[in-house]
Amino acid sequence: KMAEDLLFEFEKEVGNKVYVYRLPNLFGKWSKPNYNSVVATFCYNIARNLDIQINDPEIELTLSYIDDVLDEFIRAIEGNPTIEGKFCIVPVTYRIKLGRLAELIYSFKESRKNRCVPDMGDEFTKKLYSTYLSYLPKDCFSYELTMHKDERGSFTEFLRTPDRGQVSINVSKPGITKGNHWHHTKNEKFLVVSGKGVIRFRKIDSDEIIEYFVSGEKLEVVDIPPGYTHNIENLGDVDMITVMWANEPF
Repeated sequence: KMAEDLLFEFEKEVGNKVYVYRLPNLFGKWSKPNYNSVVATFCYNIARNLDIQINDPEIELTLSYIDDVLDEFIRAIEGNPTIEGKFCIVPVTYRIKLGRLAELIYSFKESRKNRCVPDMGDEFTKKLYSTYLSYLPKDCFSYELTMHKDERGSFTEFLRTPDRGQVSINVSKPGITKGNHWHHTKNEKFLVVSGKGVIRFRKIDSDEIIEYFVSGEKLEVVDIPPGYTHNIENLGDVDMITVMWANEPF
């Protein structure tokens, strides 16, 4: 407060512009854990299976993301600060209860097991997830997936979302045909990224066979509409790898 008063007095006497920010709690990469940032401490500890301490989960925090703070500082340097009364503010802030903050960060950790992608449509969640990843131990950047293997190849679920479906990786051995089923509502997108094959369709009340030849040499997406029996056959001499998206998680 004394420093603020001194600077405002300096502005009056000398004429230099003075911008004073009273920042809320900050979060983002490179912040020191177990110091003065609850977000940094929670991210660091949860990423390492360490306990966190919450005295009152109903306490509400006001948070600013470091990139938003620096964007505002750059505007101030350019002479366009965001002014509110006597002081300057960071216009982008987020309010969240302490208990909810911990729940979100724990959900980021759990996403490696359930493969659920956090809601990137929510700006705060997107920024908090990026922050959490920056606190991963250096030997824990990777994690294994469950591969469902048989003599035909493998099928591995990669990512899933509550509202945008699921992405999986399908590996087919040479000569293998997979599928031969159809859906009422579920729809899919197939993208062969390695090898070559053919995707066949038959409308369930028709004998006509529709064929789409696909290859990792020419990436193209094939939509799988409802009401069509479909299969995919590996026509090559090596494994065919297909990225598959379904609008509904399995």
